[in-house]
Amino acid sequence: MANRQSSSVVVIGGGPAGATVSTLISQQGYQVELLERERFPRYHIGESLIPETYWVLKRLGMLDKMKSSHFVKKHSVQFVSPSGRHSAPFYFHDNKPHECSQTWQIRRSEFDVMMLKNAEEQGVVVREGVRVLDVLFEGDRAVGVQILDEAGNQKEIHADVVVDASGQSSMLINKFKLRVPDTQLNKGALWTYYEGAYRDQGKDEGATIVLSLQNKKGWFWYIPMHDDIVSVGVVADFDYLFKGRGNHESTYFEEMENCPAVKERITNAKQMAPVKATKDYTYRAKQAAGDGWVLVGDAFGFLDPLYSSGVLLAMKSGELAADAIVEGLQIGDTSRSQIGKWETGYVEGMNRMRRLVCEYYDGFSFGEFIRRFPHHRGSVTDLLIGDLFKPELDQVFHDIDSMKVS
Repeated sequence: MANRQSSSVVVIGGGPAGATVSTLISQQGYQVELLERERFPRYHIGESLIPETYWVLKRLGMLDKMKSSHFVKKHSVQFVSPSGRHSAPFYFHDNKPHECSQTWQIRRSEFDVMMLKNAEEQGVVVREGVRVLDVLFEGDRAVGVQILDEAGNQKEIHADVVVDASGQSSMLINKFKLRVPDTQLNKGALWTYYEGAYRDQGKDEGATIVLSLQNKKGWFWYIPMHDDIVSVGVVADFDYLFKGRGNHESTYFEEMENCPAVKERITNAKQMAPVKATKDYTYRAKQAAGDGWVLVGDAFGFLDPLYSSGVLLAMKSGELAADAIVEGLQIGDTSRSQIGKWETGYVEGMNRMRRLVCEYYDGFSFGEFIRRFPHHRGSVTDLLIGDLFKPELDQVFHDIDSMKVS
């Protein structure tokens, strides 16, 4: 093919995972080309950050931009039981008195643009409106991509490493049939946005609130954002939410009747968008890397939205992959064992969050657990803020198991 280019690393996808991995590699002096099919800004769900994103944002040079943004500050998460009883807020700062314990409720269309521009400012070649047609291989090794630009021109870009950060439609997860659905978390979600909905005051204004349905079959998220907008969505088992029901709008409002605490909060609010839906979204790839290629963010896997871990896991996987790729480029080793060396530790952290999600769906009570094991309050808060990569947290789950048999 006549049009051939080369780059050290090609990243497919410009969301938080792609922007993170590309920025951190570029910071080390390597040529990185980021290819994004759409033109930003574009809509995306996933609006609540958890505190551990702070450390990745710091490495990216994004903290000052976040601090000067109009995003609502988030200090805590609160849970509302099926009976309508509110838990005490889990204030992140009480557990970790550091500025990292304040995070943000974001609008993804704005946040993703900020991340992409930040990548460009730090040397990443960002190309929007570019469709990746195929990942190129020589034997089992990825060596680049074939693209189609907006003018209709096909080109090849050769690279030492191809990073797939293209989200749930990942080309490589489908090419190699790596997707493994999580049958225990076969959930779906319906959501919309309200203007003028109730929000708490002061430190609690930006809290994420998780409200159980009265029938205990699911829960609502309630996320206050800037411009007087609140994101309100319901999550439940796929069969319950989508089989034998009416249209998405009617199902959504039927479930709101099943959660009076949410209905009360939106009494005087105006619905600002049609009800949106997503289904079958919990899955993981069998492997995170191969020779010359890596999966990060949703291209590797997605966990339930219960604890707002999506953006953190996207950015964390991007960070860990970037460090392994940089080390591999430095020593001339871009094999699976090198550029995927982060996978085991990352999956262990992801599994801790998954376990906490599963416990919630099995009826786990934070309040009862903390009353029984008060010394674990800090560890539970660590899990809720996304500080997942510490083996000592496994003691929490040991004691949860002990409650079940006692």
